[in-house]
Amino acid sequence: MSQPACTHLATIRDVEPRTDGCEECLKIGDDWVHLRLCLECGHVGCCDSSKNKHATKHFRAIHHPIITSLEPGEYWKYCYVDEVTWQ
Repeated sequence: MSQPACTHLATIRDVEPRTDGCEECLKIGDDWVHLRLCLECGHVGCCDSSKNKHATKHFRAIHHPIITSLEPGEYWKYCYVDEVTWQ
């Protein structure tokens, strides 16, 4: 079975999370459901199941296309532009 193609792999960098939680939620004192890491700059944002959806807002504002989960035991990446998920 072939894997869906992401055309933005060149944007992936060796990044470290910039914060221990969602950057914007920490600033406003809010909470989140799951965390996502931007693989271009290290921004940590909350997932779309969280009310603030900061990971997607980061993509819309900055256009960094690929995120990964920061949840323990989850090993996947997602490209917002190509709308593909892979491990």
